[in-house]
Amino acid sequence: MSVTIYHNPSCGTSRNTLAMIRNAGIEPTVIEYLSSPPSRDVLRDMISRAGLTVRQAIREKGTPYLELGLDNLRLSDDALLDAMSTHPILINRPFVVTGRGVRLCRPSEVVLEILPAPQLGAFRKEDGELVVDQQGRRIGGAEGK
Repeated sequence: MSVTIYHNPSCGTSRNTLAMIRNAGIEPTVIEYLSSPPSRDVLRDMISRAGLTVRQAIREKGTPYLELGLDNLRLSDDALLDAMSTHPILINRPFVVTGRGVRLCRPSEVVLEILPAPQLGAFRKEDGELVVDQQGRRIGGAEGK
């Protein structure tokens, strides 16, 4: 089963998500979405399949969100998608797509819900937080899948 991550290597959450995918023995398709953004239709589909609204998929921090007036709640989804397509930094990250679903992996351990293989061992985030134990089970949540 294929796994695709829309990745920003400068983002710790994205790096942790990618590392958890690899901790399951999976080498995903990595799309650095800032240089290779998804099409507007693919973006709309990912957002919908993740169970999010377009507004929930917009990143505000470190983006031109306010400068572009995207805080205007009267803006349509189409207007927001146009802005995200023009300025991919506005796409929240990381989105992960598998045959088991699509998730915006914030926090990064959300990826465990849709991975097609279990974790192969313990996993610590970059900040040292243990999220998967030696048996591949999620710490403080449901068993890693």
